Amino acid sequence: MDVDLRSPKVFVGLLRPPVVAARRTVSEMADAQGAVAGVNGDFFNASETHDGVAPTGASSGAEVVGGRPLKGAVPDGQRFGPALPPGASGESVIGVGADRRGHVARLRLAGVVRSGKRSIALRGLNQYAIRVGGVGAFDSRWGAVSRRRAVCGTDKVRSAPCSTNTAEVTVRRGVVAGVSEAVGAGAIPAGTTVLVGREEGADALRRLRPGDRVRVSYRFAGSVRFRFAVGGIPILRDGDPLDVSPKGPAPRTAAGVSRGGRHLFLVVVDGRSERSGGLTLAELADLLDELGADDAVNLDGGGSSTLVTRDPGAASVTVRNTPADGGERAVANGIGVFRAGATRSVSCRGGVCRGRR
Repeated sequence: MDVDLRSPKVFVGLLRPPVVAARRTVSEMADAQGAVAGVNGDFFNASETHDGVAPTGASSGAEVVGGRPLKGAVPDGQRFGPALPPGASGESVIGVGADRRGHVARLRLAGVVRSGKRSIALRGLNQYAIRVGGVGAFDSRWGAVSRRRAVCGTDKVRSAPCSTNTAEVTVRRGVVAGVSEAVGAGAIPAGTTVLVGREEGADALRRLRPGDRVRVSYRFAGSVRFRFAVGGIPILRDGDPLDVSPKGPAPRTAAGVSRGGRHLFLVVVDGRSERSGGLTLAELADLLDELGADDAVNLDGGGSSTLVTRDPGAASVTVRNTPADGGERAVANGIGVFRAGATRSVSCRGGVCRGRR
């Protein structure tokens, strides 16, 4: 798909489940939000090697919805998917800025927890993994899945054991309501933020006491003010392919932007079948270059690769490719194309995200 971002008739946004720690098929998300087309998005926490810790289903990279941070990126060593090219960052995203242009850029979460004269650096937002020694924030958008996964692994080794030095602080309407050694689970009410710390971050959180007033603030620091963004692995920069993994051909999904950011390209390549073996990442980068992309990212592939479109007048979208698993896989997010005026915002309530005029 070639999306002309100059057109006032279309816009691009994030396809997503009702909460971060959940999965839906691309068709389900597109139909619920009123998209006319879409593809699957970022890699996600699909499997676990830590005893007693369930996969969260949350994506690896950052997400921006309506110009606001929804979640941050996990440490590079905690990502799922192919290895990052030399010099690339797991904080990379593709999206559309306030200037209505497409961009591939890096988004770094910058935040702080303040209580009186004390301040604690905030290193995570609704993420399935936070940095060693760090503190992450979770809110109602995370969902009911346990937050325990956030303190497992290290910045370089995803399978490393879970930390034994942890703390969790519940902040309700700006006041500490509870401090615990254990990392919990369950839905977080609106107006409540749960702070999770490990190692030095846990030590800092334990200094808070019930009744303390706390202010949690955060933003994404970067060169682009995104209205929508989703994480991806860079494979093309300034028209030049990056040094990507040499592993064999496979089903792929990718997104790219033209020089100047006026066009967004969405590509799905079938594979693992008699009709198509798929592409290597190097071949995928070359394909995006041929289409006119100047910068591009690799998105989740394999059985996740899905392209949907909705015919004029149809009530629902149709899957246009042949998913490698034989049917659609539930994924963490996606990129949706919308008809301007049909959907202006997305509201998530009662387990469903829907677009609103």
